[in-house]
Amino acid sequence: MKTNWLKLMFAAVFTLATMLFPQTTTAADAAKQKIAVVVSTLNNPWFVVLGETAKARAIELGYDATIFDSQNDTAKEAAHFENLIAGGYKAVLFNPTDANGSIANVEKAKAAGIPVFCIDREINSTNAATAQMLSDSYSGCVKLGQYFVKTVGKEGEYAELLGLVGDNNTWNRSKGFHSVVDRYPSLKMVAQQSGEFDRAKGLEVMESMLQAHPNIKAVFCGNDSMAMGAYQALVAAGKDSQVKVFGFDGADDVVKSIADGKIVATGMQFPKRMAQQSAEFADQYIKGKRDFAQKIPVPVELVTKENVSKYGDYGKK
Repeated sequence: MKTNWLKLMFAAVFTLATMLFPQTTTAADAAKQKIAVVVSTLNNPWFVVLGETAKARAIELGYDATIFDSQNDTAKEAAHFENLIAGGYKAVLFNPTDANGSIANVEKAKAAGIPVFCIDREINSTNAATAQMLSDSYSGCVKLGQYFVKTVGKEGEYAELLGLVGDNNTWNRSKGFHSVVDRYPSLKMVAQQSGEFDRAKGLEVMESMLQAHPNIKAVFCGNDSMAMGAYQALVAAGKDSQVKVFGFDGADDVVKSIADGKIVATGMQFPKRMAQQSAEFADQYIKGKRDFAQKIPVPVELVTKENVSKYGDYGKK
C-alpha cells in the first residue's frame, strides 16, 4: 500500500510540474530539417569543393544536408529533384546541369514550396529560382583576355577549349575573352572545340588540335580541368614550353601550376564563398526572409605568377 501511495504521489507531482513548466523541444531533440545540395558533377575537384562546402555550412547552421551528383545528366538531375521533393527537403542549393534543361526541375521545386538557390551556374529564367549566385565570368575573362595579349603577343595562332555548350558560363567566358582578343586581327583562333569542362576530354581535344595545328602559341580553356588536360597533352607532345595555357576557375592544382610556371593564368571564382552564402540564404528563407535579389554577381580575380602567392585552397590565403 505504501508503495502504491508513493507511486500515485510521484505521478501527481510529475503532472503538476508538466503543467507549470511545459517542456520545450530543442533543435537537438527535434528531427532536423533537410537541405539538398544538387551538383552538376562530382567528377571535377572544383565542384566537389562547391558541394562539400555548401553541405558543411548547412550542417553548421543546424540542418541535415545531402549531396546529389547529377553527373552532367539532365535526366539524373530530374530524378534527384523528384526524390528531394518527395523526401521533404526544405531548400535546394543547386548547381544546374543545363541553363535551359534545368528550368523545369526548379519550377517543380518551386511549385512544391521548396526554394532553390543556384550556385555558380544559372538557369535561363528570372522567376523560377529564389536567387542565383554567379561568378562574373564575362568580366573575369576580359581580364584573362588582356593578360593573354600581354603575355602571348598581338599575333600568332591560338586555340580555345569551350565548356559544356548548354551552360551559359561557357559562352560568357568565351565572349569576355574574345571581346579583348578579337581586337587584334593578327591573333588568329585556328581551332575552337568543346572539352565539356572535363580534364580527360580536354586532353583528348588538345591532342587532336596539336596534330591539326602544330604552330599554336597558346590555348584558352573555359575551365581549369580542361587546362590541366591540355597541359598534359602538351607535355606528352613535348610542347609544354612552347604553348601557353590559360584556365578559369581557381582550382588548387592550377594555382600551384601557375606558381610552378606550368600554366600562365586563371580566374579565381571563390567557390567556397558562393557555397557558404547559398546555405546562409537557404537558412534565412526557412526562417522567414523572402526578399532575395534574383542574380547576385561574385567578382572574379585574375591569378598570375605575379600574385599567385596570395591564393590557394580555392580562394585567397
